[in-house]
Amino acid sequence: MATHIFSCSSILAKPTTKTIHYKSILFPTTTRPHGNKLVPSSSSGFAVGHSISTAATSVAVDGRTSFANPSKSLPFRVGHGFDLHRLEPGYPLIIGGINIPHERGCEAHSDGDVLLHCIVDAILGALGLPDIGQLFPDSDPKWKGAASSVFIKEAVRLMHEAGYEIGNLDATLILQRPKLSPHKEAIKTNLSELLGADPSVLNLKAKTHEKVDSLGENRSIAAHTVVLLMRK
Repeated sequence: MATHIFSCSSILAKPTTKTIHYKSILFPTTTRPHGNKLVPSSSSGFAVGHSISTAATSVAVDGRTSFANPSKSLPFRVGHGFDLHRLEPGYPLIIGGINIPHERGCEAHSDGDVLLHCIVDAILGALGLPDIGQLFPDSDPKWKGAASSVFIKEAVRLMHEAGYEIGNLDATLILQRPKLSPHKEAIKTNLSELLGADPSVLNLKAKTHEKVDSLGENRSIAAHTVVLLMRK
């Protein structure tokens, strides 16, 4: 019986180079373009070659962070945000910019507004930008005790800068106490003003956690947000 020997070398996959789209880079770099490659630079992060034209980079302008928009124009973008904070005595409970009477509040570097924080992340995520922790790090003392409306306004500015507006927003708060029913309209009205969106496109739900884990034991509060951005 004849024996056949096959070589595997001819079927080995060859390295391929792909164009990477919508990569957000927090720190600008000054390295020269180098084809389709990520080129290490002296700053933290990488420089993106000139052929990756859709990459987003950041530039400080008048003390603010400005992001170059992806060159590919999409009719809409979807983003999801999540946030969770511990509830501790001695802190105010601020949700959606409204001070809610409660014996516990969110322990945080800023005002701990769990709803506004996750809305900011949803908008930034839809735009393909860095998250709230990168734009407003808790290691920066200037954000100590800051009102989260500051973060929302910056996210909205970046959204308009990219050419988008709120299509609709759906948020879910998870907390055992207090009941949010008496405060929902005030929260929605404030969100409408902060986002520049009609109240009819903003939806807010509240769920308990059936007394399970830290959420159900009233030791923490969480929020999820999904946002649809529409091109203007």
